Amino acid sequence: MMKKMFKVEDIAASSKRKLRVAAYARVSTNSDDQLVSLKAQKEHYESYIKLNPEWEFAGLYYDEGLSGTKKDNRTGLLDMIADAEQGKIDFILTKSISRFARNTTDCLEMVRRLIDVGVFIQFEKENINTGSMESELMLSILSGLAESESVSISQNSKWAIQKHFINGTFIISYPPYGYINADGKMKVVPEEAEIVRTIFNEYINGKGAFLIAKELNERGIPSKRGTIWHPSTVQGVLKNEKYTGDVIFQKTYTDSNFNRHINYGEENQYLLENHHEAIISHEDFDKAQHVMEQRGLEKGVLKKKANTKSGMYSPAK
Repeated sequence: MMKKMFKVEDIAASSKRKLRVAAYARVSTNSDDQLVSLKAQKEHYESYIKLNPEWEFAGLYYDEGLSGTKKDNRTGLLDMIADAEQGKIDFILTKSISRFARNTTDCLEMVRRLIDVGVFIQFEKENINTGSMESELMLSILSGLAESESVSISQNSKWAIQKHFINGTFIISYPPYGYINADGKMKVVPEEAEIVRTIFNEYINGKGAFLIAKELNERGIPSKRGTIWHPSTVQGVLKNEKYTGDVIFQKTYTDSNFNRHINYGEENQYLLENHHEAIISHEDFDKAQHVMEQRGLEKGVLKKKANTKSGMYSPAK
């Protein structure tokens, strides 16, 4: 049998694999302008990577409408790191440290995880390539600055939101079941409003949340998210003061570590009366709260209630 001969350089050329390059993009809100920005980033990176003959496009990972302060909230970023650890990515491009992470600890942790599997990151704005770094000092300093910037942005955002609370101009982006958001205002959905009234009436007259949820499911009525009703879903309706036409702002708050908590009086709350059309009277709402409190006491499961008296302000009308 005749043996085949190959040049050494031909073998080397055939074994040389293109660098699999992925990109990560993030926009901090889901507003129209930011989504346009995300689309532009997608187009830029895909084109940029494919134009390099030594690179192979390994995908674009992204998150939208999310804060960069906590990596656990960003599925796109976590999916990218998982794929890198599984050997699907060799190199990563991203716009800046602040787009990648605004928390120093998270940034360094993710960079180290990627370096451990031989995957490096190019931060374009800072012109840093983690593959050529002799130490983590510069990255630590820059990510620390990004974290400080994030805290400042968060504080400014909180201030702006509280101003909207105070003057009564805050827009509820996700109204409860029974309402839709039309032109920045909550409008009643008649069919859903009737279900809300039924829930309150039946609860006040003795039915429990479990039975109400069961009957709604048997009637084939979807919940707000289009899924089945649970007892907790029914209780969520019964506890929501928005059905009276009033709104209490700042029921939750974010601490200095960007963790969200129920507001038990740690922060001011703001009551805006007659904010929108009511579905339930104040009288029926109060009756439902009384029934819920009595049943909670009987079962011994009454939970700590948010402090709605201390620090409660009525916005200017």
